[in-house]
Amino acid sequence: MNWLLEAAQAWGLVGAVLSLAMSLFAAVHAVLYKREARAATLWVGVIWLVPLVGALLYFLLGINRIKRRANLLRGSLESYRTKPAGAECAVTDLVDRLPPEQRHLRALAVATAKVLSRPLVTGNRIEVLVNGDAAYPAMLEAIDGARHSLTLSTYIFDRDDAGLAFARALGAAVRRGVEVRVLIDATGTRYSWPPILGELRRARVRYARFLPAFPLWRLMSLNLRNHRKILVADGRLGFTGGMNLRVGHWLSRQPAHPVQDLHFRVTGPVVAHLQEVFAEDWCFTTGEALRGDLWFPALAAEGAVIARGLADGPDEDFEKLRWTLLAALAAARESVRVATPYFLPEPGLITALNLAALRGVQVDILLPVKSNLPLVDWASTAQWWQVLERGCRLWLSPPPFDHSKLMVVDGTWSLVGSANWDPRSLRLNFEFNVEAYDPALAGALTDWFETRRRQSRPVSLAEVDGRRFPVRLRDGVARLFTPYL
Repeated sequence: MNWLLEAAQAWGLVGAVLSLAMSLFAAVHAVLYKREARAATLWVGVIWLVPLVGALLYFLLGINRIKRRANLLRGSLESYRTKPAGAECAVTDLVDRLPPEQRHLRALAVATAKVLSRPLVTGNRIEVLVNGDAAYPAMLEAIDGARHSLTLSTYIFDRDDAGLAFARALGAAVRRGVEVRVLIDATGTRYSWPPILGELRRARVRYARFLPAFPLWRLMSLNLRNHRKILVADGRLGFTGGMNLRVGHWLSRQPAHPVQDLHFRVTGPVVAHLQEVFAEDWCFTTGEALRGDLWFPALAAEGAVIARGLADGPDEDFEKLRWTLLAALAAARESVRVATPYFLPEPGLITALNLAALRGVQVDILLPVKSNLPLVDWASTAQWWQVLERGCRLWLSPPPFDHSKLMVVDGTWSLVGSANWDPRSLRLNFEFNVEAYDPALAGALTDWFETRRRQSRPVSLAEVDGRRFPVRLRDGVARLFTPYL
């Protein structure tokens, strides 16, 4: 028995030394590489307060390994860019195309040109599609009309009436000889059961899952998701925005859980930006490079919108969206309109919103009165006072849940796409947005926003401060989880 006791003691000593070494390594890594002091402090505390478990959690969730993997898999395609002949728009050209009273937005264009990798391009047309009632028929028509290639990227692809309609249309495209590629986030495939994957296989649609959880080494990236929504038909007609593929967005079908949202039909040279981002994600996931005229045909001018695709994610595109939002808030002189389903901005964005309001800019933030994520609602409410006390206006839109995302500055610059104002979109997710300089598009989005605002109720600082103590405590505790919501 003594030898068993001695062996147990020896193994216990080995375990203690191993736990200490792992904790020390994890803590040093957090101190050296976490960008924010608060995040580093939190992780060091977890590592030492929960020995071994804390270090394992840090290795699983706290380290961003995605950039290295992206570099290895994308190869030369990572820097591949199409050349839109005659469509690139320099900052000096942009100023000449803007109304005189909006030429101060030159500062925004200068800043984003230094942050974003793709150029502004002229000759685009961007149409607003409200809810799945407008978006889905237009997208299905584009799929049915494709003759050469189709690319589709989505976060959620449910196996319901909407998802099955898209699966059937994609299968029909395959049967008539169209090259089809479908990319679905691995997490998003689990929102319905059975998943849509079986339908796609039966239809011989070539698909891939973005960052599946297995094998074991991929658990390191389980917190990262591809939240982009992109559809491109024949390399010429694009769709992007905030809508997943699920029947909840198709309000005319009276779904059990209706969700309002905006999507956008895009034509012109900026469609190449949608295709480039899809091609990078597809190569990252499958190793197949999509190039050539089949995927990237020459694109003619279709309209008057000056636009640029904005890819953001925890790889080489890290924080490009955050810098763009900060630049837009700094450039604003008259008005800022923000619609988002989830509002959990980090301190820098809160400061920028407040500074805009203090400068006399009318800042309006439109949120749903109730989202589909109660924990996010509670955490968001705990932050509202930070923007209300400096003059920003907050509005709560009535049901059904509004999942729309947009930003309009001074009636000219617009930002639309998949990203929310929360840490997941700004730091963890792969997102895609389009920035556009065009008074007509901004006017259409402003009309939509103002219609929703008139239907909404304002939130006052007194109302937020007057919440009952249990509610304030609940919201404050939820706010502690903000970095991972």
